[in-house]
Amino acid sequence: MKFCVRVGVSVSDRFRELERPQSGRLKDVVLMATVTGFEGLRHPRKSDMKQFSELFEPLFQSSSDEARRQAAAALSQCPHLPEAVALQIGSAQISIAAIFLTRSTSIADETLIAIIRSQSPAHSTAIARREDLSPQVVDTLVERRQTLGSLAQQARTVRAAQPQMPSLEDRTAATTTARDDMRQRQLREESLRRELKALALTNRQAAMPVPVPVQLAPIGELPEALLVRFARSGEANLFAFSLSASLDATPLLGERIVLDVSGQQLAATLSALLVNRSDQMLILQSLYPHLAERIGGTTRAEVLIDTSNPVTSRERVEAWLRADRSSTETATHAPHLAADRTVDPRQTNARPVATEQTAVAGKRRSFGR
Repeated sequence: MKFCVRVGVSVSDRFRELERPQSGRLKDVVLMATVTGFEGLRHPRKSDMKQFSELFEPLFQSSSDEARRQAAAALSQCPHLPEAVALQIGSAQISIAAIFLTRSTSIADETLIAIIRSQSPAHSTAIARREDLSPQVVDTLVERRQTLGSLAQQARTVRAAQPQMPSLEDRTAATTTARDDMRQRQLREESLRRELKALALTNRQAAMPVPVPVQLAPIGELPEALLVRFARSGEANLFAFSLSASLDATPLLGERIVLDVSGQQLAATLSALLVNRSDQMLILQSLYPHLAERIGGTTRAEVLIDTSNPVTSRERVEAWLRADRSSTETATHAPHLAADRTVDPRQTNARPVATEQTAVAGKRRSFGR
């Protein structure tokens, strides 16, 4: 029994030795384990970010290129990352940092700008392939490219004249010139943008309709007598046309006023035209019989007339006239009260029959006359 136990212990120790990584790959495994553990944190705290940054820096420096490339690819998909770690990975050689600079969404703009200004043009090219570049990063890329182009041109010119490196003053002057050119271009674009906005505002103001001046005049004796006659005989169609002529409006406005069965619009119109009070009573009670009902010693028509202020009614009717005159409708107007109105598909089949009977009765009356 003791022998079996000893044999089992020795065999298990050998298996554990086989499972151990080689000494040269130990730091690579630890680096990937650290990265995997950090990826598992959905919402890392500040302490977790600080601890990961302290562990990652020495492991990343001492690991192999393959392990660092895998770590950079894994961390490029991480939504939260310490700035020190992002700067360390982005500052590595381009074969390692390319995928991280192109895909990572956790790099701050300040870190990208620092990498552009301190690393090789290949790092700038990788950053330029990002889809969410801010204006500051774009300006830094343009500045870097212009600086490199100016320096290369100056280097070729100086090399052709005499074999010496460009001085610091020349590089500074080139950078200043590039910044001045970029600033002037931005000023020109801003000026052009303001001119386009001003032109669009001017066109919009010119396209706005000019309000039509309206001045409502009191009704005359003859138009008032016609309104009373047509209202007394119950000829609503002729009354609407006469009212439109008195208002100097289209027939559509007179029809809309008459079709208001409450009588409020007609009462306001008669008050604005300064129609006689007795004529207003007769017109309202003839066209709308329910206004003749008595309520507390008075009629509904008298209540409407008393509540219609001539000044307020005049302003209201003038607003109707402005809207009527500024309308650009060109369709043929078919009055709702016309006897020869076309068949309305929204009505039942009884309407055409009634229309035919009305036409026959009209012919008989004309024949009798």
